[in-house]
Amino acid sequence: MERQPDMEMFDCVIRQLQDVDDVLLMEGHNKSHKKVSDALDLLNWAEDMLPSMALHCMATRHSTRRFKQEPVDVEKLRQVIEAGRQAPSGKNKQQNHFLVVRDPDVLDTLARLVREEFAGMEITDENSEDIGNAIRLSKKGTYVFHYHAPTLIIVANKRGYGNRYADTACAIENMMLAANALDLGSCWINQLRWLKDNPVLLDYLCELGMQEDEQVFGSLSLGYPDTEDGLPNRKILPIRGNEVTYIG
Repeated sequence: MERQPDMEMFDCVIRQLQDVDDVLLMEGHNKSHKKVSDALDLLNWAEDMLPSMALHCMATRHSTRRFKQEPVDVEKLRQVIEAGRQAPSGKNKQQNHFLVVRDPDVLDTLARLVREEFAGMEITDENSEDIGNAIRLSKKGTYVFHYHAPTLIIVANKRGYGNRYADTACAIENMMLAANALDLGSCWINQLRWLKDNPVLLDYLCELGMQEDEQVFGSLSLGYPDTEDGLPNRKILPIRGNEVTYIG
């Protein structure tokens, strides 16, 4: 059975190409041609496997809800955000606004405000399924909506814009896939979206840089998974829902 592509194999490609770069600087080395040929063969293999690697990344992406407190590497964070910025948007408007929160004090303040606002609500038949648990835990004083992740990426968009939810969702999915490819854990966070009209949260988010004509339509917890091997859960699970009907 052909081995499934993974980051180890990708790193191997990069190392080989770095070797090529070194070899080309060593004129007359009798193994140069073989090393160059081997590395180019590996590069061609990687190019052929790229579609499979992308599908494998999708199949192995799962939510992480326990994070180490180690800050996310700046370059990895940049790549995750860039993946979000590359996402499609309606009419190519590109008006998602990414607020990247890494300041522990700001994260604590957001957690406290969310907890206080939910604690002031009551569970009803209408909201039980969506925010019932958030209200319940907030009343106990134990609720931390972002799972203590060291980074929270908040995605805002324009109020009243017809594709605001779709554009935000595409960006967050791109970032979750990028996170998985980079050995980072992530989790979609809905709570700020549920409180998008709350005046307390709106005022604070505007203090952080959100524009007055914007609202939060999704956010993402990001960090290194607090697991034994430090990697996200990548077990491929069977899909039991999501019915498919082919027409034609």
